[in-house]
Amino acid sequence: MRYQILCLCVILCLSGSVAAQINEELDSLEGVGIDEQLDAELPLELTFRDADGKEMRLGDLFDGERPVLLSLNYSDCPMLCQLQLNGLVDGLRELSWDVGEKFQVCSVSINPLETPQRARQVKQRYVKEYNRPGTAPGWHFLTGQQPAIEQLADTVGFRYKYVAERDEYAHAAAVMVCTPEGRVSRYLYGVLYPAQTLKLAMVEAGEGKVGTTLDRVLLYCFHYDETSGRYAPVARRLMKVGAGLTVTVLALGLIPVWLRRRHAHAAGDISEEVG
Repeated sequence: MRYQILCLCVILCLSGSVAAQINEELDSLEGVGIDEQLDAELPLELTFRDADGKEMRLGDLFDGERPVLLSLNYSDCPMLCQLQLNGLVDGLRELSWDVGEKFQVCSVSINPLETPQRARQVKQRYVKEYNRPGTAPGWHFLTGQQPAIEQLADTVGFRYKYVAERDEYAHAAAVMVCTPEGRVSRYLYGVLYPAQTLKLAMVEAGEGKVGTTLDRVLLYCFHYDETSGRYAPVARRLMKVGAGLTVTVLALGLIPVWLRRRHAHAAGDISEEVG
């Protein structure tokens, strides 16, 4: 009986400890999340420092031609940022497009104490993992002052907080797909980014400036499913495209036949007139 009472006391103590830890975790996540700000104009006048320590405007990333994949991270993040960037690199490796050619990638540190030297180390790591020569100029890892970081985060609806007890930042994981002019086009959540989702999101953000005609047709046939975080097929649109292709194929096949018959009929009329 005493042994059972002792075990019960131990279980209750452990339960209380676990509950306290869960409550602590929930408190640290209060106010953390993402409020989508679709079509929001990024504050392009903000200045940051790149991985070489050079000052640059956020607007320098947007050339009016290539979309930008934007994320907010920090290098000392114990887990989430690494998982997110690793997942992004995995998805990008499956694309035929090269970073810097059709699009650019930018990660802005939410830690104002982070140095360009540290950002350079992180950049070198992910450029190496990406393993495509000549693409380093398309990767941007920026550091900045607290006001600039907060203004950018507020603009894209990225709510994070510093947890002093653990010397960490509590934040969500998302990639903001931005138009070549610097507007938020799409949010991609989580730590896995399928290649097709990335490609269609960039075709959408590129407004016809990136991708082939087939890519734009595929975008027409798919819509972004916020529940799954992917582009899902739309049956009605697929039927329209299928019907259009059917009509086109039939037309291409029947027009030559019709022309031959018309030509033969005209030749027959001429023969009758001569006779």
